[in-house]
Amino acid sequence: MIHPNTELRFISSEIGYGVVATKFIPAGTITWVLDKLDREFTPLDFQTLEPIYQNILDYYTFRNNKGNFVLCWDNGRFVNHSFNSNCLTTAYDFEIAIRDIQPGEQLTDDYGYLNIPYPFRGIDEGTKRKVVYPDDLLKYYKIWDNKIKKVFNRIPTLDQPLKELVKDDLWKKIEKIVEGKEQMQSILDNYFDGNGHASKHAHTIE
Repeated sequence: MIHPNTELRFISSEIGYGVVATKFIPAGTITWVLDKLDREFTPLDFQTLEPIYQNILDYYTFRNNKGNFVLCWDNGRFVNHSFNSNCLTTAYDFEIAIRDIQPGEQLTDDYGYLNIPYPFRGIDEGTKRKVVYPDDLLKYYKIWDNKIKKVFNRIPTLDQPLKELVKDDLWKKIEKIVEGKEQMQSILDNYFDGNGHASKHAHTIE
């Protein structure tokens, strides 16, 4: 489920629609949580669907570390890519704002950690990266981990409209990480290599 203080807006003819903040969202806010209405399709499910459905899943889903296609039921599926995204996923099935997001600003992800099946060229944002590759997670996970870690300790201190979707045991884990009693798992745990192999071990931030 996407953060409630957002709405779908037409951005441009080049980009199409995107998810825009309607109120200030501070860094450290959980902006999306995998919930019970999100649909997960295995590769076999995908292969048995008609082409019209396969095209929809190709366009709107991301792949988890099992290689399954995850389709968000709400506007979460319209969050656009940015090489300088203001949100990052975590190893805990939720995304977090890594910097303050102002009203009217798009919420963006870096598709490099979404296990895309083939490269694509993003819109030129003046960054060194111009193309998103399927193995970007292997290249940039340390950078993304550091960005998450800088704001992770703010999670319990902020108003979190999506907290009720975070299971109690996970919330306790978050608190232990913030207190320094546990290590934060790496975003690398989301990696799926495309050859039927998921990430087998829990990677933690040293």
